Amino acid sequence: MKQVQWFPGHMSKALREIKESLKLVDIVFVLLDARLPESSMNPRIQEIVETKPALILYTKSSMADQKELNKWLSYYASQGLKGLKIDAITGLNISKIKEFTLEILEEKLERERRRGIQARAIRAMIIGIPNVGKSTLINTLSKKKAAKTGNTPGITKAQQWIKISDDFELLDTPGVLWPKFEDPTVGYHLALSGAIKDAILPNEEIAVFAHRFLSKYYPEAYKSRYDLDDLSDIALTFEKIGRKRGTLMKGNLVNFDLVYDTILKDLRDGAFGGITFDRLESI
Repeated sequence: MKQVQWFPGHMSKALREIKESLKLVDIVFVLLDARLPESSMNPRIQEIVETKPALILYTKSSMADQKELNKWLSYYASQGLKGLKIDAITGLNISKIKEFTLEILEEKLERERRRGIQARAIRAMIIGIPNVGKSTLINTLSKKKAAKTGNTPGITKAQQWIKISDDFELLDTPGVLWPKFEDPTVGYHLALSGAIKDAILPNEEIAVFAHRFLSKYYPEAYKSRYDLDDLSDIALTFEKIGRKRGTLMKGNLVNFDLVYDTILKDLRDGAFGGITFDRLESI
């Protein structure tokens, strides 16, 4: 595995702006992809927000392996980080975000009341890696298209305030990665989820990684998806997938590039059922 590096210039600027804007907010919503709760936890963000109350929102939870995801919720809770499974597409637990926020800020808000400080809108900063679902969540909360969305990392380029209600405001921030992934596996997990641009790693490499991961942790779902009976030979597996899916070229040869694209698209679309790439036992 090779080390993956992807840190466009705007991300360095975004990190500085996030740090500067913390004084404007009461709480930080840290968005983690429920399929990769460790790989999507930016260590730089942890350093920056450690002095602020935080709520972890596990996005795309409907696409995750619930048994594995529950382990991660317990793990982060043991670190003092309250979490909530959400899915902005299905609406899972979206209505509970404000409730959890008020619970976390209860002592702070009570202190302000005792000091005679007039009630005001709660301000939350929303942060996370690219393509984690920030804009989709904001649009769901605000019930309007307040933020651009897309399946490509790097849609949001600047901070912006969004009014959710008279007593709740969000500060949206650009998706931020970190300069270098010390563990190459993190880079592959981010690539599998679509958090980094496909051009950073060859699709063949990512597909090979995906094959090994699925063969180890979700073999039955993998076999069922492509009607396979054996996964031991990777070249033969890709050949069978190509022929079953009709990704053929002249001379009845399999177009393996299309096979790689098929596997990656299916993974990102949840075609294998609930999948969680990060395994707690590996840390």
